[in-house]
Amino acid sequence: MLMASARIIIPCYNEEKRLDVASFSDFRSASHSIGFLFVDDGSADGTLRLLQSLNAADPARFKVLHLPRNHGKAEAVRQGFLLAIDSHPDYVGFWDADLATPLDAIGEFIDVAESRPDLEMIIGSRVKLLGRSIERRPMRHYLGRFFATTVSIVLGLEVYDTQCGAKLFRVSPSIKALFEQPFLSRWIFDVEILARLIKARRGKELRQPEQAIYEFPLTVWQDIPGSKLRYSDFARAVWELYRIRNHYFRGFEPESLHTV
Repeated sequence: MLMASARIIIPCYNEEKRLDVASFSDFRSASHSIGFLFVDDGSADGTLRLLQSLNAADPARFKVLHLPRNHGKAEAVRQGFLLAIDSHPDYVGFWDADLATPLDAIGEFIDVAESRPDLEMIIGSRVKLLGRSIERRPMRHYLGRFFATTVSIVLGLEVYDTQCGAKLFRVSPSIKALFEQPFLSRWIFDVEILARLIKARRGKELRQPEQAIYEFPLTVWQDIPGSKLRYSDFARAVWELYRIRNHYFRGFEPESLHTV
C-alpha cells in the first residue's frame, strides 16, 4: 500500500531566532511521505539563509520559496499552496513556523483524512480538555472565543476555532480553486477560505462544508513567546471579518445562521 503524501507550507517572516531547525531536521514519518515548503516572506533577518541550509541538507524534503518583499501570511500561504500542489501530493497543509502545534500532529491529521475519504479539510482546534495540554494565555483565549462565536454567526457554520495555524487539505480542483485568487484579508484568511468554500458550494449538489470539514481537537498546543500578534490586531480582525461578510455573503443569509 502506497504511503499518503503531504506537503506542508511553513510561512516564515523574521523567524531566524525562533525557528526550531532541529525539530524539522529530526522529524520523520514512518507512515506517510511528508515534505515541507518554507515560504520566506521578505524576511529582513537571517531567515532565508537558515532555510537555505535546511534545503541544502535535504533538498528532497525541504523546499524554499523566497518572496523578495513582505506580502503577509495570507499571500505567503497562498503562493506556497499553489506551488506545493504542483508536485501532486495527496494533501497540502500549512503549519505555523513556531510549532505551537507539534509536527507529530501532521501524521494524525493525515490518518483522519485517510480514514474519512469524505473529508476535504482538517483544521486544528484548541479545545482545553482533561488529558490534553493546551496552553493559551487567558485573555487571548477569551478574545478567541468571542471572535470564534462571531465567525460562526457570519459564516452560518458552527466552527469552534478558525485561527489555529494547523490545517490540512485534500488536493482536488475545488480545493485548489480556493487559493487561486489573492485574499482580501491579511490576518484572518483562514476565515476567508471557509467563506470561499461556502460560497462556491451554495445551492449546488456538492458536499457541503458541514460534511467536508473536520475539526481535529489537538492533544498539544502551546503559546510560543515572540508572537507578532498584538491585542490591537483583534480590532483589525473584526474589521476584516466585516469585509469578508460583505464580499461573500451580501444579500445572502445562510439558513444555519438562525441556529447558531
